[in-house]
Amino acid sequence: QVQLVESGGGLVQPGGSLRLSCAASGNIFSINAMGWYRQAPEKLRELVAVITGDGTTNYADSVKGRFTISRDNAKNTVYLQMNSLKPEDTAVYSCNADRIGYRRGSYLYTSNNVWGQGTQVTVSS
Repeated sequence: QVQLVESGGGLVQPGGSLRLSCAASGNIFSINAMGWYRQAPEKLRELVAVITGDGTTNYADSVKGRFTISRDNAKNTVYLQMNSLKPEDTAVYSCNADRIGYRRGSYLYTSNNVWGQGTQVTVSS
């Protein structure tokens, strides 16, 4: 099986920075698009940023110019560099992979719409 594990969340003051990481584990041979989502209390989950397998990126308007998504395919890891953080960025951040190909024994499998467990980001003075 495969799983995504996020790290890097925490408490930061307004204007500060954090870097989130999301590592995929398992005997993986391919990952398509990966993205970061967030959900604040009493709000719907929203897409923050996405990066395709060839490196094309897309961002929510609210984070453009402040957040940068990147990936290291050799490490099966996606990152979210968050700068100039605002209190309204406070949320649980989760990563997602739309399709992961992995090996188990002699067979190849695909796992779709894989989610990490989420990491809390709190921006407060």
